[in-house]
Amino acid sequence: MIQVSQLSKQFTDLKNGTTMALDRVSFEVRPGQIFGLLGPNGAGKTTCLRILSTVLKPTSGTATVAGYNVATHPAQVRANIGFMSNNTGIYDRMTAWEMVAYYGQLYGMPKEALRNRMESIFEMLQMQEIRDVLGSKMSTGMKQKVSIARTIVHDPPVMIFDEPTSGLDVLVARNVVKTIETLRDQGKCIIFSTHIMREVEKLCDEIAIIYKGRILAAGTVQTLEAEHGQTDMEELFFDLIGRHEEVFAKQEAGG
Repeated sequence: MIQVSQLSKQFTDLKNGTTMALDRVSFEVRPGQIFGLLGPNGAGKTTCLRILSTVLKPTSGTATVAGYNVATHPAQVRANIGFMSNNTGIYDRMTAWEMVAYYGQLYGMPKEALRNRMESIFEMLQMQEIRDVLGSKMSTGMKQKVSIARTIVHDPPVMIFDEPTSGLDVLVARNVVKTIETLRDQGKCIIFSTHIMREVEKLCDEIAIIYKGRILAAGTVQTLEAEHGQTDMEELFFDLIGRHEEVFAKQEAGG
């Protein structure tokens, strides 16, 4: 459902010159699978997700989503994905119901089908009590639920979540995680970006650890822990990052 091969992205500006945000990244995600993209800030996670959602074009390499190339068939890709950014804005003057309906209309959903789909989503996400709340009056948790609802309203086969539990309290975050589990059980193909190791261990069928645009390791949590002699995902993560930090520092120093 998602196939990424040797994907690279360079950014160039007058001050910093050329920066390699992604460096020959490859992975694939199947239907009914949650693929975790794990890395510190600036590692390249969001760049990768933005390419997959057609917001950015790759410098080289290929990526296909639902059988469509992200660079040559962006409209078809967008029709088959739901993308939840970690900084998605909420319209202050629209209610939760109005916002989700608006996104469904943008996807061309028939009126009756949209209403039925929204009733189901609002029930699943426990949003009935906030359906008439304006965006300007919403808490962080409410806004996050609305963001998820409008991401999935058109029932796409591929879903991309960029740190969906960031800034949420424990109860709301737990509800978000349960929702993503439900979507996987429905056969959705899901990419899940997070900093929270417990979420990785609970949710992800496979993961890739990315740092400075490169994938350092990929596989199931159990496989990676066995390969690297670790019994804790957090320790494995910091050990990998620490060792590669030393390598990158030597390369930059010319050593």
